[in-house]
Amino acid sequence: MAHGPGSPRPCPHPNPGDVAALYRQLRKAFEDGKNEPGAADFYYGECEMRRHDRTGTPKTERRLLWAYWLLSGYGLRASRALSWLAAAMLITILLLMGFGLPQSSPKQQATGTVPAAGDTLTLTIDKEDPKNPSGDWFTGKRFDKAVSVTLNSVVFRSSGQDLTTAGTYIEMTSRLLEPALLALAVLAIRGRIKR
Repeated sequence: MAHGPGSPRPCPHPNPGDVAALYRQLRKAFEDGKNEPGAADFYYGECEMRRHDRTGTPKTERRLLWAYWLLSGYGLRASRALSWLAAAMLITILLLMGFGLPQSSPKQQATGTVPAAGDTLTLTIDKEDPKNPSGDWFTGKRFDKAVSVTLNSVVFRSSGQDLTTAGTYIEMTSRLLEPALLALAVLAIRGRIKR
């Protein structure tokens, strides 16, 4: 096939933005034809092309796509999302055992004065601040408490466990991160079942 001076030459390496648009059209056609597995493959390819497109996709969007790919394979790889969730839970357990659980549960103390007959008794209940652990951090009892706190954080619940200041921040972080990873895993599993 000869190319004249005015004819466009085929590009040996297409632009990722053009390939993404092609994948998008193919995905839409497969969805319209009720072929969900085929559509999912083109969705994955479309996201890959958008992630690699340095000219048409803004840097922040490429970073978000990179994180979405890394954490769950664009919502199509349940095993990847579940692996990240398991890793995050393990890290949370280890951090809680090392820094988050107090040496012992703080005890409540009631102080007050005994009034003369007929007067009211006033008591003040106070609780000491949790103290950071020293010595044996990794015991079975601390492991059980750490697992309880971690499992509760996956489902947005507070464990009610007394924690050190570091433990409170560890629990807050896990209550944001772990449910998001669980949601990505559920999304990927739902995508597999829907097919």
